[in-house]
Amino acid sequence: MIGGVFVYNHKGEILISRMFRNDIGRSAVDAFRVHVIHARQQVKSPVNSIARTTFFHTRVGNIWIAAVTKQNVAAALVFEFMHKFRLLMTSYFGKITEDNIKNNFVLIYELLDEVLDYGYPQNTDSGILKTFITQQGIKTTSREESTQITSQVTGQIAWRREGIKYRRNELFLDVLENVNLLMSAQGQVLSSHVAGRVVMKSFLSGMPECKFGLNDKITMEKQSSIKPDDSLSKGTSSKSSIAIDDCTFHQCVKLSKFESERSISFIPPDGEFELMRYRTTNDIALPFRIHPMVTERDKKHCLDVKVILKSQFKPAIQAQKIEVRIPTPPNATNVQVICMKGRAKYKAGENIISWKIKRMGGSKDATLTADVEVLETKEKKKWTRPPISMNFEVPFAPSGLKVRYLKVFEPKLNYSDHETVKWVRYIGKSGLYETRI
Repeated sequence: MIGGVFVYNHKGEILISRMFRNDIGRSAVDAFRVHVIHARQQVKSPVNSIARTTFFHTRVGNIWIAAVTKQNVAAALVFEFMHKFRLLMTSYFGKITEDNIKNNFVLIYELLDEVLDYGYPQNTDSGILKTFITQQGIKTTSREESTQITSQVTGQIAWRREGIKYRRNELFLDVLENVNLLMSAQGQVLSSHVAGRVVMKSFLSGMPECKFGLNDKITMEKQSSIKPDDSLSKGTSSKSSIAIDDCTFHQCVKLSKFESERSISFIPPDGEFELMRYRTTNDIALPFRIHPMVTERDKKHCLDVKVILKSQFKPAIQAQKIEVRIPTPPNATNVQVICMKGRAKYKAGENIISWKIKRMGGSKDATLTADVEVLETKEKKKWTRPPISMNFEVPFAPSGLKVRYLKVFEPKLNYSDHETVKWVRYIGKSGLYETRI
């Protein structure tokens, strides 16, 4: 089995060397350094045979971990052991770095003696090993971690410098959503979700604190129980609240306030940044529905294609950049397309009919018909009928998310929330928006 385990730094200096069998000598340590770490050409293979000795290696940052043997062993077993050993070291002393290995070399030797018996892997479960190897690893903090600790103690804000001044204090906020949909040919929604981002561009003087509120379900229920006649929740949308499945925030957001008060409070970086990401799966307002009809005739040598596109939003709203991509069989020879709205073109190289509409109002529909001639081939493979895909852009959030309030406070420079110019924009785009045919 495994004859020895070596750990090197990026210079090729040996940090850990443990032999388990007599057939492995000290020359193996130098052989790996010369032929792999200091090789003239980059060694891409994780398994190398040098002088009838096989070396299995993996790399973690600037650290090389090598297992060596002269026997015909299972490579998958050796790599599985090396992976488990890496996880074991991480559980004891955190990140695998040169400093951490030097500070914990006694612990590492003790672990190697427990997990390998004469080269045969034993129990590598950290929970069991910690019951009888109770020594705690020494963790060294990196520069980033020490900076984070310093900022927590001193209140230093790394993402914004002091002394920023603007003649006009402005705040731009974009709610950007991608709608993902898979619909059956009968019009049944098989899966749908919205992946959204809140992007902010701030031009604010000083060190302002911003408060930002959404119509998420937990906040609205909490407020309705306290204030049944809350004016903020009235008339914001046809859907008063939405259920956010999961969300992530920029480092500037004070998570403690969000968990306790459900308010997003932060000191914004200067310029453009992504404030949060979120995902919703319930009660999505689908902007468009596609009704496809494909029928075969003339002994399956022709296809009649009819696609009806319906917009499902308010008539005052205009969608733009609309493209419907209708697949055709690979052996299609002649395609005749008719559409009353927009432009349609058959693209033989992509085996699709591309139907583009510049603008389309709400509660409208458009129809495309196509006559497709199919060439008979020797291969009698059935056409798999890929789904119809669609691209679009609408000026609203399909998830129903609304910005309820956006407030700015700057006590030092004494400019009020009313003096700040705020802009909020909603943009909904298609993600993977598909309908089966």
